[in-house]
Amino acid sequence: MKTGNELPLVSIITVNYNQSEVTMELLATLRKISYPNVEIIVVDNASPSDNPDIIKEKFPEITLIKSPENLGFAGGNNLGVFQSKGKYLLFINNDTEVPPGFLEPLVEKLESDPQIGVVSPKIKFFFHPDTIQFAGYTPMNPYTMRNNLIGYRQKDDGRFDKSSEMPFAHGAAMMVPRRVMEDAGLMADIFFLYYEEHDWFEHIKRKGYKIWYVAESEILHKESMTTGKESPLKIHYIARNRIVFMRRNLFGIQFLISLLFQIFVSIPKGYLQYLIKGNFKLLGAFHRAVVWNIKHIFDKNIHQSINLKTT
Repeated sequence: MKTGNELPLVSIITVNYNQSEVTMELLATLRKISYPNVEIIVVDNASPSDNPDIIKEKFPEITLIKSPENLGFAGGNNLGVFQSKGKYLLFINNDTEVPPGFLEPLVEKLESDPQIGVVSPKIKFFFHPDTIQFAGYTPMNPYTMRNNLIGYRQKDDGRFDKSSEMPFAHGAAMMVPRRVMEDAGLMADIFFLYYEEHDWFEHIKRKGYKIWYVAESEILHKESMTTGKESPLKIHYIARNRIVFMRRNLFGIQFLISLLFQIFVSIPKGYLQYLIKGNFKLLGAFHRAVVWNIKHIFDKNIHQSINLKTT
């Protein structure tokens, strides 16, 4: 068994946006982990009403990167990647907390098989720690561009204690070897929010790598069990990026069928549901998402990815 610096270096990257106190709660738990060889990178995404310097003051061991602009989820994490040195990179949401031994099973799984490109732990609700948020994903429906969480809101009663290969990992906690990122590229920052990690996993799988859910590792996520609150920001980016995901990841007849489904079923349904509810803010956000894709129909940036090796 390797010890100390003989173990591979893990770069832990988290993004802060107006949540320094929440981020420091995560860092306090990371101070207690049993894995001995880590570097911790906090990227502040140009928080407009938060002073991220307090994070560095209270946790001087971390590397604090202050972005001059809000780069979104993908861009913020990518900024951390460029400053990292680890063999493995763990991207973890700042609104999570971790038990001391969560890292070892993730590293062991990646070390066991070079064809594994991404691993995610079991994720449970922080405020309901007996209840699962993530124990894997179902495949993406190639027409609706939707999939489902496995184990979501179910009791952690042993049914989800078996590690297994999955079509997707979870963006709240995902570990990726550096060599995989050098091969497959980084998350595409065209998304800004939502669908970026699912798009990334598709690119990684197309390079021949596997994705695993690692049940022996678990974290707690402070996302509410009743999340589903619809904000204009969320509606806009989910609707916009569902189509972007389709454009980047479907090809041939499958792309054509999915496009027709979006045009004649999904988009009209979206307009109708917000009209019926009389929620014109959400209707406007949805409409802007559709218009954005029309305006960018020939935009070559839609299909670009960031290459780690040449950046």
